[in-house]
Amino acid sequence: MIGLRPLREDEYADWDLAHQAQYALGLVQHAGLSRDEAEAKVARDIPALLPDGLATKDVRVWAVEADGRRVGTVFVGVRNGEAWLYDITIDESERGRGYGRGAMVALEAEARALGYERIALNVWGGNDVARGLYRSLGWAEDSVHMRKRL
Repeated sequence: MIGLRPLREDEYADWDLAHQAQYALGLVQHAGLSRDEAEAKVARDIPALLPDGLATKDVRVWAVEADGRRVGTVFVGVRNGEAWLYDITIDESERGRGYGRGAMVALEAEARALGYERIALNVWGGNDVARGLYRSLGWAEDSVHMRKRL
């Protein structure tokens, strides 16, 4: 059984550091930013999204739990009046066991319970595993941003 529970304050600092590091890595690997540019963007974006940490209005950070064990996290906010999935991470050692699928189903239920009719996200280009998961759960691509390095 997969469930979501609010991330605790004592878990936040570790999550925040890991989340920022993964975001910066994604910006370097997939958005073509230099390490310095990525770190500067992270330094701007994260405080804007989470000015009050876990107490930030319209933001939820959940721990993904499987059989009472934390196996990942989900970070959701609001953008343009709809729920927005900023990040879902399943711990590397826990991947391939259906926890991502279970977390997405639990997230959809939470978003409905919060009164949202839609949820949206961005996914890094090349993340075919995630894109396949989202499609299998009924998600549709609205747009695809492409780039060519010259």
